[in-house]
Formats: sequence, structure tokens, C-alpha cells
Amino acid sequence: MEYREEVSTPRTTLAERKRRLVSDELTESALQLLALKGFDAVTVDEIAAAAGVSKRTFFRYFASKEDVVVQFLADMGTGIRAELAARPAAELPSVALRHAVWVPLGACADHGERALRVVRLILRTPALLARFLERQARWRDDLARELAERLGRDAERDLYPRLAAGMALDAFDAVLHHWSADGSTETPAELTDRAFAVIAPALDGSRTP
Repeated sequence: MEYREEVSTPRTTLAERKRRLVSDELTESALQLLALKGFDAVTVDEIAAAAGVSKRTFFRYFASKEDVVVQFLADMGTGIRAELAARPAAELPSVALRHAVWVPLGACADHGERALRVVRLILRTPALLARFLERQARWRDDLARELAERLGRDAERDLYPRLAAGMALDAFDAVLHHWSADGSTETPAELTDRAFAVIAPALDGSRTP
């Protein structure tokens, strides 16, 4: 499952591109092995072998197998904030935030069962779930600052940016939980539409001071 898109610019050196490719391959191999066999059952040796690199190479990129997942989560948060920053300035907050959280959710939808296994791994492994929630707290702060800047408001003094960011991430979290539940038949897109239909009135009706 590959969620990151490599963007090559004149400033990107061959070494940097190679490093990203190796990192992506390690991430892909690790996430799929962990999802298939369970977090505790997979060793770093197995991840390195699946990626076609040495154990030593693995440790050049990640301190542990948990760090692979943590970096994956960090990249998800970066994608959410970048999408919010790119949305048209006049767009309603509910629309802009829906597009922002759809970045990782859309990737999940595109990768189907492979993504579903990874989501279940994260949500059902206590250590990984704790790191996921920790990362979401950082995403909330980042989104609140970005939203405040879009609306010309003070992220520290105004309640709206932080509350709005929290609602968007709660919707994101609810979609993942419902989608990954045993027996669920709804798609991420359907669930996202339902979740934002619930919170849109609060997001858009409370955006003015």
C-alpha cells in the first residue's frame, strides 16, 4: 500500500530519490507483513528480507518496526494539512476539511483490502493505536493553525479553529472505525459523506466570530 506520491524537482538529488524509494519499499513491506501476521509476530529481519534489503539498511531508515507505522501516520497528517492549505480560500470550512481528510481516506479506498488490513492493524494493536491517537492530537493542532490562517482568526484565542479541526478528525476517526468493523459494507466515500453531513452545520454555521 503506497500512500505517498513522489514529486521530483530539480533540487531533488538522485541520492534523495533513491532514499525515498527504499523508504517507501520498507514501509510497504512492513505494513503488509504486520497486517497479515500481526504486530508481534513480525521481525525486522522479515521486513528487510521482504523489501530486498539488509537489516542494517532497515535501521538506517527506522529505529524499530513501530517507527515504520509512526512515520506512515506522520505522512498522513502532512497530507491532510497540505490539502487544506491548497483549498480555495472562499470554500466553506466543511468542504475544505472534507477534502483534507479525504486524502488518506481516498488512499484507503483506492487500495481496498490491503489498506483495510493496515487500518485494522493500527486500530486493533494497543501500542499502535496509542501512537495513532498521539499523532491525531498533532494533526488537530496543525489543522487548527491552518484553518485559523484561512479565516483570519487567532488559533490561540479563538475556539472555532481548534473545535473545527477536532470535529473533522473525529469524523475521520469514525469513518476508519466503521469501515474497518467486521461485517461493514459501506465504502469510505459513503461514510465520509455521512460523517460530514452530520458536522457540516456546526462547521459552517459557527465560522464567524
